[in-house]
Order: sequence, then C-alpha cells, then structure tokens
Amino acid sequence: MLDYPSLSAVAAVVREGTFERAAAALAITPSAVSQRVRGLEERLGAILVIRGQPCEPTELGRTLCAHLDRVRLLEHDLAPMLGSVAAGTGERLTLPVAVNADSLATWFPAAAAAFGRVADVSLDLTLDDEAHTAERLRSGEVLAAVTGEREPVQGCRTTPLGALRYAACASPEFVERYFAHGMTAQALEHAPCLRFDRRDLLQARWARVALGSERIGPVHWVPSTHGFLDMTLVGLGWGMHPCVMVENNLATGRLVDLSPPHRIDVALYWTITRLHSTALRQLTQAVRAAAAAILVNSE
Repeated sequence: MLDYPSLSAVAAVVREGTFERAAAALAITPSAVSQRVRGLEERLGAILVIRGQPCEPTELGRTLCAHLDRVRLLEHDLAPMLGSVAAGTGERLTLPVAVNADSLATWFPAAAAAFGRVADVSLDLTLDDEAHTAERLRSGEVLAAVTGEREPVQGCRTTPLGALRYAACASPEFVERYFAHGMTAQALEHAPCLRFDRRDLLQARWARVALGSERIGPVHWVPSTHGFLDMTLVGLGWGMHPCVMVENNLATGRLVDLSPPHRIDVALYWTITRLHSTALRQLTQAVRAAAAAILVNSE
C-alpha cells in the first residue's frame, strides 16, 4: 500500500514548487514535508522530486501524483457518506485540466464559471497547443483536456465540441503598406506575420488555402492570445485570430479581414479520463454548454 500522507506531500511540493509553500498548503512544517518525501523515496528506492527552483517531479513522481489525483477524485464523491472519516488533510480537491490558449481567451471561461457555481472544486489549468494537450492526458498530468485530436486517448472518452473559427487579420495601415496592390502570394512573402509559437502553423495553413502557397514573410513570435491581438492592432504583423475575439474590431474598421471567404476552422474535442466522478461530469456539462454557445459546427 502506498503511504498517502507522504504521497500528498510529494504532490504538494510538485504543485507548489517549493517545500516551504507545500508546507503552508498542508499546514505542517517544511521539515515534516521533507521527512515525508524523503521517507517515501527511501521506501520506494527511487527519487520522486528533483530539488530545485522550482522542484520538479521525476517520471515516477509524476506517475504517482497522477494516481493521487484519481484517488482524490473518487474519494471526493464518497466524502458525504463517510463524514469525518473522509476529512483527511482537509485539502480542497483540485482538478487538473489542459486547455489551449485561444479557448481560454474565448469560450472556456464561461465553462469554468458555470462549473464553479455547482462544484466545490478548484481547477488547475495547464496551457498548451490544442494539438498537444492530449499528451498531457497520456502522461497523467491532467484528467481532462480541450484537444484538437479526434482519436480517443487510451482510458479516456472523447466528445466533439465544435470548431473555433479563425480569420486572417491586419490593421488598415498594415494592409495599405503591404497589400496596397492586392492580396497575392508574392506580397504575403514580404509582409511580417505573427505566430504564437513554433508549433503554430495556422498562418501557413491559411496561406495555402487562400493563396495556394505556404510561404509567409518574416515572423514575430507572440506567445499570448491577447498580446497577439494587440500586436495586430498596432500593425506589427498580420495573424490568425478567433473570429469571436475580433468581430468588434472588424465591425469598427480597426482590423481588416484579409480574405473573408477563407476562414479556417479548428475542430476541438473534450477528452476526459474514464472515471465515474461527479466533478468530471459537472465540468463536462459546463464545457459542452459553453462550447455550444460559441463554437461552430465542425462537420
């Protein structure tokens, strides 16, 4: 049997980043946290936490923390029946979820708010590209994810949510400077564009659809959804934006849609671990409702 108080100390160190903050979260001393972590490592004969600033889990440590998340999720539903016996450490249940930045900036906050109104559970959101959030599920780092993968992850259920629609946008001044003679593949090769990170291929995808070429101009890297919009508004470059974020700017003329017929849909899916949990069910209901209000049909 695992020593769950000690495993809780490991999880707290990983979550909080330091032994001192873990101690504060558990309402015990840093020395007690250190003793629990070291004792569990000695019993298992393996290092679970790499000490540093911040502390990081080893592969085994990450696996054990993921196991603890699942145990806590199941115990949360038993707590009302067990009463004081289930009090344990008194830690609030936290649900780790992976979500892509554009969803977090558009429709996901409504889902989180709806969940918060019905569940006494904290969300621990991890940001990643929608093409990579499923990897967080496979590693056990999260229990649910907004993902771009249609294929289900082993041990999980996948539900289609719809698609987030994107438009290629630029400021009027930028359009006048780079596309005064029309939107052509040659003009696009000289026009600076914005990319979220090295995995963001949406601009090249749009160029292929709209102009038949994936060749784009110099790149500015802007790893923030709202920063991405701000940089577009001031004319640093053109980029792909969720339509729901830019509709007011398009209506007022602060932004120009570079090719209205060529908008790009990115299909999104909700993937959760196969656990019979009230919290997961409530979060799923909130996610599906919020997505239905904003996302477009991806069929």
